[in-house]
Amino acid sequence: MATVTTSITTKLDKEIANIVKGSSFNKKFISQTKDITYADFLSNKMLMISVIRLGVPYSLFNLIQDFTPFTDDNWADFLDISTKSLHRYKQTSRSFKSIQSEKIIEMAEVTNVGLEVFGDMEKFKLWIETPSFALGNLKPLDLLRDSYGKELVISELTRINYGILV
Repeated sequence: MATVTTSITTKLDKEIANIVKGSSFNKKFISQTKDITYADFLSNKMLMISVIRLGVPYSLFNLIQDFTPFTDDNWADFLDISTKSLHRYKQTSRSFKSIQSEKIIEMAEVTNVGLEVFGDMEKFKLWIETPSFALGNLKPLDLLRDSYGKELVISELTRINYGILV
């Protein structure tokens, strides 16, 4: 699993670097000395905003989708589109609208935090699919459909990371 994650992370690093190089992002938000990595991207809110406004290209979404524990049905639900429409994006290789791009980046953030906390995709996946007392006995996955739910999930992951259990 670690090799697969490393391989996908390497591809994500290259994809982010290509998007940044090929766009006219405000250069004061980007380091001039090295290529932007996926980790750099997830820690740079201004860069995330720029990519969201530009629209996440399908190539980046596809890599993020491979990196996250979410199914096609989960993604269709998060993006408020049908799975058929999701597959159409793949066929046409077009960029997502900004509202969908924002959700894609949010799910990338949640996955990043989940991996930091649990250190393993399988453990994180088990956690998001298990009802949580701290989240009103809801599955964290069920809360990820909107921004407020995403914030609750990230807050709970942060509490777990610091050993603050309810």
